[in-house]
Amino acid sequence: MMVKCLASEWATRGVRINAICPGYMNTDMLGDIFKKQPELEQAWTDRIPMRRLGNPNELEGAVVFLASEQSSYVTGTELFVDGGYTAV
Repeated sequence: MMVKCLASEWATRGVRINAICPGYMNTDMLGDIFKKQPELEQAWTDRIPMRRLGNPNELEGAVVFLASEQSSYVTGTELFVDGGYTAV
């Protein structure tokens, strides 16, 4: 809701507000969690329709798109990069 409110408020000033919402990403922090609780990795990936964790570099396309002129008419949106997790 914050993204939509800020986008509405700032649009007349030429400012676009969007959010990138990553899913479970294969990071060192998550790796540490899985080392302590290995059963969580399978439980979490089973809930992701693509059946895998994301890689942080898979966020790059979303970042480049939202920072480019290709998204000049995009504001107030949340772009989910989560392997379909929020779709189910």
